[in-house]
This record gives sequence, C-alpha cells and structure tokens, in this order.
Amino acid sequence: MKRTALLRHLRRHGCTLKREGASHSLWTNSATGAVEAIPRHIEIPNLLARKICRGLGIPEIG
Repeated sequence: MKRTALLRHLRRHGCTLKREGASHSLWTNSATGAVEAIPRHIEIPNLLARKICRGLGIPEIG
C-alpha cells in the first residue's frame, strides 16, 4: 500500500500528525489518545497498515 493512501485514510478518520521524526512520523487519534509510528517508506506492507489502524482505533484499510 502506498504511504499517501494510508495517510489519507488516517486523516479521514480524525487522526492528526503529532510530530516528524528522522525515519518515522508519529500520528495520534485525538478521540482515543493513541499514538502510532508511520514509517517513511513509499510502500508500507498491508499487515503493517492494518496494525497501525488497529493501534489507532480506526477501521482497518482495505
């Protein structure tokens, strides 16, 4: 999955960028307070994308 598609999914479900790191971006769900690291790769494995969505408490993507 493309990183841009994952970030669009996160934004649609109320997640916001907390801060940028060297190799990861930290995103938070303001409703739950959960924080997840999103790697800075163009392609993100589907299993990792589903794990990120579960960690943030939003519906899993595709």
